Amino acid sequence: MSNPNTIAESIRAYFRAYERKDRAALEALLNEGFTFGSPHDPHLDRSTYFERCWPNSQRTEAFEIIKLMVEGNDAFILYSATAKDGSTFANTEYFRFENDKVSEVRVFYGSLPKPAE
Repeated sequence: MSNPNTIAESIRAYFRAYERKDRAALEALLNEGFTFGSPHDPHLDRSTYFERCWPNSQRTEAFEIIKLMVEGNDAFILYSATAKDGSTFANTEYFRFENDKVSEVRVFYGSLPKPAE
């Protein structure tokens, strides 16, 4: 089982890599068998993740961590992000760690319900 503080810092470093557009830093955090899933990309391997998802770093300005919870080798994070055009969005992501490296990320997002009238 990984140290919760190590996992939390690795997740923060993951998002800093996106903010800094530092692909090498991100690659160092992921294990070779890394997988990624989202509603639009249900199961991507490491190389496809970098092809499809990494270009989003160019549109993202900053992340604000709202909540980060670690249990064993698993973590959930709720964050808000600001794009370079000033728009914002929020996601929840599940992280799985093996040997102190990120082995899996699943992102959860969707439309917010309209307020009751």
